[in-house]
Amino acid sequence: MWYSDYMKYIFSALYTKEDKGYSVLCPELGVASQGADLKEAEHNIQEAVGLYIEDMSEEELAPYMRVRTEAPLLKTFVVSHA
Repeated sequence: MWYSDYMKYIFSALYTKEDKGYSVLCPELGVASQGADLKEAEHNIQEAVGLYIEDMSEEELAPYMRVRTEAPLLKTFVVSHA
């Protein structure tokens, strides 16, 4: 591994309540996971993203090292269809 444990990267996670637990998506990378509860889902997405970025170059990871001045905005909306 070219990177060390002290490097921090910032990603987003989108959690969706399912029948039995939660699914979670990291939209920046398209990595998904799941868990029985939010804590487990968070742990699992962190692990999945960690494994995914092992093969990424420094250049590919550079955008995720910057501190974001604004958090991502998630909004829901309704569309009516007849």
